[in-house]
Amino acid sequence: MNGRTIYLLAALAGGAILPIQVALNTLLRRYVGEPMQVTFVSYLAGTLTSLFFCFAARYSLPTSTALMQTSWWMWIGGCLGTLYVWSTIFATPRIGAALALALTIAGQMIAALFLDHYGAIGLAKYPASPTRIAGAVLVVLGVSIVAYAKR
Repeated sequence: MNGRTIYLLAALAGGAILPIQVALNTLLRRYVGEPMQVTFVSYLAGTLTSLFFCFAARYSLPTSTALMQTSWWMWIGGCLGTLYVWSTIFATPRIGAALALALTIAGQMIAALFLDHYGAIGLAKYPASPTRIAGAVLVVLGVSIVAYAKR
């Protein structure tokens, strides 16, 4: 297995986990209530899991000096994650997991293409070549097929 393969497999596994997360959070909503309450429970479980793995791997906690060197806007990632989880909990019962995730993937592709092209938020630049744009268009077309397929 070459060095890049492990990263490709990690990204694929992360993507495969998302529909399971959406389904579990949607089920949890039946018991907990509002989508934002479920989001809180989900993030609490995720925080505890992260803490466990950090301690198990013997990672030290970030130093206050390191945290003080960050900019306030670097902390928004967690807020954006909250909005993502909330949006899937909110939408999935009404439009289904396949369409909710198809739209999520389309949104991710469009935003990622933009971020890559401009090297935004500290990312390396990967130009939006015609081939990459065509790939994003195919994703959007795939979403359209999922969205408008007859039941």
